[in-house]
Amino acid sequence: MQKYVKNSNSARPVAAQTTDDDIALDLALRPRGFEEYIGQDKTKQNLAILIAAAKKRNEALEHILIHGPSGLGKTTLAYIIAREFGAGIRITSGTALEKAGDVGSILTGLSDGDFLFIDEVHRLNKSVEETLYPAMENYTLDIIIGKGASAKTLQVKLPRFTLIAATTRLSLLSNPFRTRFGAHYKLDFYANADIAEIVRRSAIMLDIKIENEALHLIAASARATPRIANRLLKRVRDYAQVYDIAPINIEAVTKALSLLGIDSLGLD
Repeated sequence: MQKYVKNSNSARPVAAQTTDDDIALDLALRPRGFEEYIGQDKTKQNLAILIAAAKKRNEALEHILIHGPSGLGKTTLAYIIAREFGAGIRITSGTALEKAGDVGSILTGLSDGDFLFIDEVHRLNKSVEETLYPAMENYTLDIIIGKGASAKTLQVKLPRFTLIAATTRLSLLSNPFRTRFGAHYKLDFYANADIAEIVRRSAIMLDIKIENEALHLIAASARATPRIANRLLKRVRDYAQVYDIAPINIEAVTKALSLLGIDSLGLD
């Protein structure tokens, strides 16, 4: 599994970008199936139909493009899709694939029906993107041997894999690349009710006792983003443990958020 790349904003308490702490938290709280994945109902329904139809035809899934803001569950959906299909999945990011050989080594290591997930796919460089074109269309990898007039192209046959690509910047993807995905799905910001259910589920899994009003205040401060909601829940848990507050009440949440510099809109 490739390491996620942090940026300069990753230490902000309500940033939606992925940090190392988020990775551990996501692994612990990540839903394992569509029935556990809260929200994004239309996308889940479309994906369930796509998977069921491919299974009936005994075919690999078409390539899938998922786009939307950070922290909404694109990586989680990729894991669920692979699990629902009963296949393996390799995870990487656009910044980790620096040259054509990087993606080539991953593709040749896949098995029939496996999935390759590329996060922040808009950050792929042009040579890697062009290497993916024949791989996605014909399941072949073109390897150029030599240079100049003596150069030869060797075609390597690849397993019938499915590429799941995620991006926060759909407009940065070239049109030839976008058209090679058979299914496009957009993740929207979550309704407060769905965020509250996510916080409730996470609290149960983390064995956190919390009052209903306190739970809803965390949800309202999460900027409609599950990753932020889970991060705030952890920080409130820390505050409550230090001051021996159980169950967590709305006063504890208010004070914890205030210490983090977060207002009632979830802004810092």
